[in-house]
Amino acid sequence: MFTLPPLPYADNALEPVISANTISFHHGKHHKTYVDNLNNLVKGTPFEGATLEKIVTDTAGKADQAALFNNAAQIWNHTFYWHSLKPHGGGKPTGKLAQMIDASFGGYDEFRKQLSATTVSQFGSGWGWLVADHGALKVVKTANAEVPFTKGQKPLLTIDVWEHAYYLDHQNKRAAYVDAVIDRLLNWDFAAANLG
Repeated sequence: MFTLPPLPYADNALEPVISANTISFHHGKHHKTYVDNLNNLVKGTPFEGATLEKIVTDTAGKADQAALFNNAAQIWNHTFYWHSLKPHGGGKPTGKLAQMIDASFGGYDEFRKQLSATTVSQFGSGWGWLVADHGALKVVKTANAEVPFTKGQKPLLTIDVWEHAYYLDHQNKRAAYVDAVIDRLLNWDFAAANLG
């Protein structure tokens, strides 16, 4: 049985960028619904007892298993998203990650510009990502429940741009939400640990 992973901080810890009210719906309702749905979907199937990663990898791109993929991937994405954020985060990374950003993007300012533009431009629901791909860093976006690791890319950070992630706090101002997340909440320690 899958369980709803706890948040790595209090539900009001990301205020004022993301309110406790948004967290209560986003984590407590949306994320939990994916967990409940997946538990029902895997019962009596070969995926009962499998890891989220295995379910996501084995069902990606298979129309007849879209429900399994969508719910498993959204559990994975949301758990990754919560850890991509931290209170008093943002700023610039250091160490190896900063060096790779400089090498891949020509500096932090260009990277930040690309991360914001790519994430904001995701049409409809989806995600903006910083990924490692064949020794370089890239900014990519995915629609709906898609995850970069099904394409051989290693996720380092993500920003959720499904409307439920920001609409209670920012209404239709997706760009303001994305910029605030980048500047005030991104968890560079988490990204560095994922980079290895």
